[in-house]
Amino acid sequence: MKKLVVLGSTGSVGRQTLEVVSAFPEKFRVLALTAASNWKLLVEQARKFHPQAVVILKSEYYPLVREALPKEVEVFSGEEALCEVASWPEAELVVSAIVGMAGLRPTLSALSVGKTVALANKEALVVGGDLIRRVRLKTGARILPVDSEHSALFQVLKGHRRREVSRLILTASGGPFLRTPKERFSEITPEEALKHPRWHMGAKITVDSATLMNKGLEVIEAHQLFGVPYRRIEVVIHPESIVHSLVEFRDGSTLAQMSLPDMRLPIAYALSYPERLPLPYPRLNLSEVGRLTFEAPDFEKFPCLRMAYEAGEKGGFFPVVLNAANEETVAAFLSGSIRFDHIPQVIEETLNRFSFSGKPGSLEEILRADDQARRKARQIIKEMK
Repeated sequence: MKKLVVLGSTGSVGRQTLEVVSAFPEKFRVLALTAASNWKLLVEQARKFHPQAVVILKSEYYPLVREALPKEVEVFSGEEALCEVASWPEAELVVSAIVGMAGLRPTLSALSVGKTVALANKEALVVGGDLIRRVRLKTGARILPVDSEHSALFQVLKGHRRREVSRLILTASGGPFLRTPKERFSEITPEEALKHPRWHMGAKITVDSATLMNKGLEVIEAHQLFGVPYRRIEVVIHPESIVHSLVEFRDGSTLAQMSLPDMRLPIAYALSYPERLPLPYPRLNLSEVGRLTFEAPDFEKFPCLRMAYEAGEKGGFFPVVLNAANEETVAAFLSGSIRFDHIPQVIEETLNRFSFSGKPGSLEEILRADDQARRKARQIIKEMK
């Protein structure tokens, strides 16, 4: 049985990870589960999967979790505890499913002791890609991508030499506003933005999909994972979400990975790698799908994608700033503080006002830049009111 630690078990990817584990109880053993604040679901999961330990990030919920679980289950709180369970010696695979910048430290903790990480937290690579690369070189740790697009690339590239690759092509659904006129973006409500046409995801990533920032972050993630220059990473809009990514090779051949839009498939592949599990989920029927369509993204209508490319190309602290400003603006939009069309405006202004130079050499430098960028973004949001 493969021993797992699931970071962010109450989020969308975390819940689906545990669905896969439930389908194959003879294959996996859950050692630890963690959550930020959803203590009730964390308790339910612990009662079902019987981990050795759980971590509730916010300490105010610790007494509730402790009281609800038997004494043999260890209960911890705080970020240090997250990092500790992420680096547990017994763990064979750490599923990093914490959303946003918050996933960086525990992901680094796991990699720093040589763990294999099933990575769903793209922001960790966006803000700390160079640092993560250095840690992996030192410890020999492996990353197995969980994002459907990067899992697709990982699968297609298996057995091929990287020098044979001409292009990586990431597909994007286009989100809920692909056909919405840009003139109406100022009227879009959070409720509308959270209605994704294809995928069932958490609030933050769903809004990112609506702005195409999610795809921009995935471009940076692909660069960090596979070492392909940005000029050879392309995005194509594919509303059906059947083709999850493609690789063009130097002989002109293009290979794709296809499946129904179901996150449990790339999750299961990461959990069971290098094997494939006989998953009991619906299968792709191309005759029922009928048509697969593709089109170029509109960088003017969705400027977040453009900014992500630019930040990735500049490197250094710019991806940190991009991510921090995006997290702040998405939260502000969801709370009703700014309009949907303000999201790219705040991000771009934050990037323009940022003063850090050089490259981050440590986690502390990344955290300082992240904090400064968030402060600037919040100030710009106030100025817009």
